[in-house]
Amino acid sequence: MTDFQPRRRALLAAGIGALLLPVTAGAGTAHADSAPPATDSFAALRARAAELATGGAIDPLDPVYTTALTSLNSSAAAQWAALDRSAGRTALWSDLAPVTAPSNFTLSYGRLLTLATAWATPGAALRGDEEVAAAVVEGLAFLFDRAYNPAKPESGNWWFWEIGAPRNLMDVCVLLHDRIAPERIANYCAVVDRFCANPDRRTNLPTLAEAGANRADKAAIVALRGIVGGSADKLALARDGLSDARDAGRNSLFRYVVSGDGFYLDGSFIQHNDVAYTGTYGNVLLSRVAYLAALLADSDWRITDAGISVIHESVERSFAAVTFDGLMMDAVRGRAVSRNRERDFHTGSGTTSNVLLLAMGAPPEYAARWRSIAKGWIERNTATPYLPLVGIAATRRASAVLSDPAIPAAPPPVGHTVFADMDRVVHRRPAWTLALSLSSKRIAAYEAGNGENLHGWHTGDGMTYLYDADRAQYSDDFWPTVDPYRLPGTTVDIRPRADAGSTPGTSTYRPANAVAGGAVLDGRYGAAAMELIGNGSTLRARKAWFCLDDAVVALGAGITASDGRTIETVVENRNLHAEGANRLTVDGRDVTDVVGRGTPFPGAGWAHLEGVGGYVFPGGADLQALREDRAGAWSDINTGADTGGSGDTTTRRYATLWLDHGVSPADAGYAYVLLPGFSPARTAAWAASRPVEIVANTAAAQAIRVRALGLIAVHFWAAGSVAGITSSGPGTVLLRRRDEGVSVAVADPGRTGTTLTVELPWAVEGVRSTDDTVTVATGRRPVLTVRVGGSRGHTHAAELF
Repeated sequence: MTDFQPRRRALLAAGIGALLLPVTAGAGTAHADSAPPATDSFAALRARAAELATGGAIDPLDPVYTTALTSLNSSAAAQWAALDRSAGRTALWSDLAPVTAPSNFTLSYGRLLTLATAWATPGAALRGDEEVAAAVVEGLAFLFDRAYNPAKPESGNWWFWEIGAPRNLMDVCVLLHDRIAPERIANYCAVVDRFCANPDRRTNLPTLAEAGANRADKAAIVALRGIVGGSADKLALARDGLSDARDAGRNSLFRYVVSGDGFYLDGSFIQHNDVAYTGTYGNVLLSRVAYLAALLADSDWRITDAGISVIHESVERSFAAVTFDGLMMDAVRGRAVSRNRERDFHTGSGTTSNVLLLAMGAPPEYAARWRSIAKGWIERNTATPYLPLVGIAATRRASAVLSDPAIPAAPPPVGHTVFADMDRVVHRRPAWTLALSLSSKRIAAYEAGNGENLHGWHTGDGMTYLYDADRAQYSDDFWPTVDPYRLPGTTVDIRPRADAGSTPGTSTYRPANAVAGGAVLDGRYGAAAMELIGNGSTLRARKAWFCLDDAVVALGAGITASDGRTIETVVENRNLHAEGANRLTVDGRDVTDVVGRGTPFPGAGWAHLEGVGGYVFPGGADLQALREDRAGAWSDINTGADTGGSGDTTTRRYATLWLDHGVSPADAGYAYVLLPGFSPARTAAWAASRPVEIVANTAAAQAIRVRALGLIAVHFWAAGSVAGITSSGPGTVLLRRRDEGVSVAVADPGRTGTTLTVELPWAVEGVRSTDDTVTVATGRRPVLTVRVGGSRGHTHAAELF
């Protein structure tokens, strides 16, 4: 599927306001373009939209707005100084020529919007400047006459024609409506009607029904077109588009999906049919629904679909679950990780803004929780503070929350989540969080296209993201400088790869494996597995991760390849930033100044990286270590038309640990334990005491036992018995025995079975509770029968005694 969404996540976050104007009720739903039946209603909605864009009647002398006003003034001044106002101009800005190029006229509308916003914002340097207003109005006419009008055929990327340009155009028309001639207003409404007639369909492909973020984007555009042109029909079309009323709700944004694009009940969000995209497209959908709910509140076109609760639930189920102290996890940002002007803190600040906007019109029980969550995000992220990242409107909302002592800052969540519907796993502890990026024949390993994410080849091959006190780990030029062949957690064939996605359009790569995912026990412990099938390689591997209170155990087995190339498993590849001096210790020896071009440490028992934590290798491992400065530019990984990165070279230092499986290995394996936040002494003690026992690590099963917890966790790749547990087929099983009973969790992450029977090693007398998919035969050797068919890899639980 070809698609593109250049930086649209940031458009709304910088401009939506805090307070809303009252709206006079309209007179009905008759078409109103030629003779609006409810002129006051449309004028009130225009005023509300303008306030959402500027922040409304703020006190510009209040220091809380100083940064946002300074940023707006700086951007507007730069655009104003560079604007070509000459009679013979062929473009509005010389760097956006030819103006007929879709990306150039879209960006031109965006710059006009910056000027219009500065003109309309209280306290801005260009506030009320009639020369600026006249120039923007003339600029709109120039773009319509030269580049973007109903007579033009779509060319290049559809997104510019159907979403990017019309959204910016309508936003400008809202702010300068009374200074634009009626015939020009009619022209601009006509061009929107041509390219974004309704939220339901792709204009250049009418058989394609819009879904997810694209539908939400178009609904917002059609609503603004209705407000600008005085059309009750268009407003109704926009509102009903959210619910997909014209197609019986098949693509409604207010329903959980079980395939394709949208929100899933487990918190997953998919766009482009197979990409985990909560952080980008999901964020767009959240922002547009929040915007329309605020814009249309109390009007004749207010959202009344009770299904909006899906969006309300998504704040905690989908977004908070993948946000770490205001940072949006890169594992759910898709190709946006390659955009140097859209890093994890930018996306995270957008999520925060969207949540606070949605809270304005949400039921009180939701709104109170969300404001606490947002306050926690803002207060904990001191590395990239929220307020300097957002505009005046978002600042107004946030400052009200931050200054209210009655709103507590919610603590970071703790627990284990398996997003089975998008092949992602998140393990959260009080001081750190680990995210796993998996892939399968259902979920893409990566998406690339239109020059974006050129080196994303291995991001879905089991990459592990460790979030801790280093809030800038992934935002500080990680992606253009990290070795893309050595991403943490991956097992890779070190073969040269051609840039992905360098041609027009976007595409995804889905591997052939079925298994990706796992099970969660008591919301606290988890086991995950992925079968790795190399892209363009004979590499095969079976990988598993076991997530505990203070450790993550990573196992690999059946690592085989026959291409005559070296296979490696990457334990760590940590960004130490520009001149990081973090000490590296191996088996108690400081080797910081020793490692160079891959220094071997045969039989290593443990390692420690200062500021990160410990690494234990049960039974010893031939560890390779490298400390190097790596140079790169954002343009190396993104050459997109309006998201392309800077060509300036940047350098970052990395500490890399890996295990070399040799050339064309046969049935190789690995075992290592991540101990985030551990000191060297604590790491050495853990290695000596071995509180976690690896009871199996073969191509048939991978398993651990933690006696202190009464915990056994196994991933069965086939029917078999491990640690007293017998499974009738492939699946993930976790057991925990305590005084009060036995907890069981079972999943079929490969989705290959219908029924899975699991025999337990401990006697049970009765059943306290089970999911309706689980039946139990109690006794000395109890047996659980689990109906895994149709459960899409989700966990089935039972509590026994």
